[in-house]
Amino acid sequence: MATVGGTEPGVVAQDIRLLALDVDGVLSDGRVIYASDGSELKAFNIKDGLGIKLLQRAGVTVAIITGRRSDVVGRRAAELGITHLLEGREDKLTALRELCERLGLSLAECAYMGDDLPDLSAIRAAGLGLTVADAVPEVRTVADWCSTAEGGAGAVREACDWLLQQRGEWPGIIAEFD
Repeated sequence: MATVGGTEPGVVAQDIRLLALDVDGVLSDGRVIYASDGSELKAFNIKDGLGIKLLQRAGVTVAIITGRRSDVVGRRAAELGITHLLEGREDKLTALRELCERLGLSLAECAYMGDDLPDLSAIRAAGLGLTVADAVPEVRTVADWCSTAEGGAGAVREACDWLLQQRGEWPGIIAEFD
C-alpha cells in the first residue's frame, strides 16, 4: 500500500479513523442561496452521501467542521448519520484537535478535506490532507491528495472511494452491489 504525506511520515489510508469535512466548497459548491423568506438553500451531491455511508460502514467516523451555522447542514448531517457536527468554527485546526481529543484519536489518524484558506492549517496537520479540484492554490499545494471533481460535484465521493480503494475494501463493496 502506498504511503501518503501528512504531518507524520508513514501515514497510510489504513491508519485513517476519521474523515473531517468542510461544507462550503467541499460538500457543497460554495454558493449560499437565500430564499425570499430568508431561509438558506444549499445543494448537496447524492453521490457524496453514498460515499460517506460506505466509508462509515468501513469503520471510519465522518465529521463536519464548518465556519458557518446552517439548519440545512444539520439536516444533511442527520440524514447521513454524521453525529459530529462542529458549526461556527472558523479555526478549523482547533476544532479538529478538540474532535480528536473527544474521540481518542491522534491527528495522524485523521483525514481533513477543505478548499480554502481557513482549512489550510487543518489540512497540514491531519495525517492525510485532502482537497477539491477548485480549491485555492495555497490549499492544493499542501494537500496530499486532490480530487478531479470540484466541490459539491462529487469530490467527497471521489475521496471516500479513493480511501476505500487504498484500504483494500473496494472489491468487497463492489461485490455487494453486483
